Amino acid sequence: MHDEHVDVLIVGAGLSGIGAACHLQDECPGKSFTVLEARDAIGGTWDLFRYPGIRSDSDMFTLGYSFEPWTEPETFADGPSIRDYVRRTARSRGIDEKVRFHHRVVRAEWSTPEARWTVTAERTDTGERIRLTCGFLFVNSGYYRYDEGFTPEFPGVERFTGTLVHPQHWPEDLEYTGKRVVVIGSGATAVTLVPALAESAAHVTMLQRSPSYVMSRPSIDPVAGALLGRLPSRIAYPIVRWANVLGSMAFFQLSRRRPALVKRLLRKGVLGHLPADYEVDVHFRPRYDPWDQRVCFVPDGDLFKALREGRATVVTDTIGTFTENGIRLASGQELEADVVVTATGLNLLLLGGMAVSVDGRDVEMGKTLAYKGMMLSGVPNLAFTVGYTNASWTLKADLVAGYVCRLLRHMDARGYAYCTPTAPAFTTTASPLVDLASGYVLRSIDSLPKQGPATPWRLFQNYVRDLVMMRRGGLEDGAMRFSRAAVPTARQPAA
Repeated sequence: MHDEHVDVLIVGAGLSGIGAACHLQDECPGKSFTVLEARDAIGGTWDLFRYPGIRSDSDMFTLGYSFEPWTEPETFADGPSIRDYVRRTARSRGIDEKVRFHHRVVRAEWSTPEARWTVTAERTDTGERIRLTCGFLFVNSGYYRYDEGFTPEFPGVERFTGTLVHPQHWPEDLEYTGKRVVVIGSGATAVTLVPALAESAAHVTMLQRSPSYVMSRPSIDPVAGALLGRLPSRIAYPIVRWANVLGSMAFFQLSRRRPALVKRLLRKGVLGHLPADYEVDVHFRPRYDPWDQRVCFVPDGDLFKALREGRATVVTDTIGTFTENGIRLASGQELEADVVVTATGLNLLLLGGMAVSVDGRDVEMGKTLAYKGMMLSGVPNLAFTVGYTNASWTLKADLVAGYVCRLLRHMDARGYAYCTPTAPAFTTTASPLVDLASGYVLRSIDSLPKQGPATPWRLFQNYVRDLVMMRRGGLEDGAMRFSRAAVPTARQPAA
């Protein structure tokens, strides 16, 4: 019995997976493809996370697809709106009919003689295992574990009699109205949760070990508000999108070149939102430079508003131990709580945790170099999507999907069966693929691919530079080796 075969197998039906399928359908219309999704719905992150206040932490004009404009004036959208946007995009293009739910890829094996991948997927609803083959494997499963978030070992946590919850697994029936809530964390999730919970909780405390940079942004984009509805969308949308691209790039570059100046500007912004006697330097002055970790954006300063009105409090301290009624801090202070939310981060998991082998040899991700941030040295016909750390995920996802389509067309035109990024000899100078000092990155640094000191093995977190390289740069650049199949193979079409 022959394995079912497709030209391209896409893994993941979230924001980047649906985008990849749209690009492939539009730019390589002759290619057969299937999308495998481990969960039971389209949406990825935006279907998984259901905690109060869940929203984008990038502007929607760049988080939205380049080919499907975000037409609302809101800078940040809530989770349900983004989920509906992704599903609507899939449905309008018929991509939803290409998705097979409950299919979690567990292993992918490349055969050079056959020039194809054999992919094993496990049905998450029945446990059945199925096999497919494909010429090109395109993984869009994000870079963190969907089944569990990161929670540190908290002393005495077993004594706590209240409710303990991680935002990644928010219970639908969790009742927090009129209750005392402590949110542990200071990142994007925490600053989103606190004002949302404070709308109905008795009081919310954001307990942080150390501060993060927090910046208020208007909830209505000023450029979008001025142009959308007044100009045709084909004119207005590119203007709004590029205004946000260039604005975020300028902020990042200024942060890298003049960190002391940006620190002062961010501090001044926080001071303008809080009372004169507020201890800003205790609670909102990080020890690191801006963009060493992601800057947290809050629409219309909603976090600061909750603090001003006394509905929320920030406490900067470390946990001594949990108690029956809450948390005792290292300083001796007691925080009473009915609900404790551990917004303590994610566990990274590249390629959805699938095992990968090439001609019978397992690939160790931590020993590979990332080619253009999207392929692995020594691994043929496999691409993956990891978005920007200093801009929206989708900006990079669009570029990667477009580049994969360029590769496929190039190989077809010249009779190539596969392409393999070939690592140079400078691996001893390799640095981490994800250039952030965040805890979730540092915990997994050894298992991630590395990057080298120069293009195409180096990421510069610069959309304009990547745009030129990915859309206009040469495909046969000396680092990519193109090959023809050793033997012809029969192909069984997809059902």
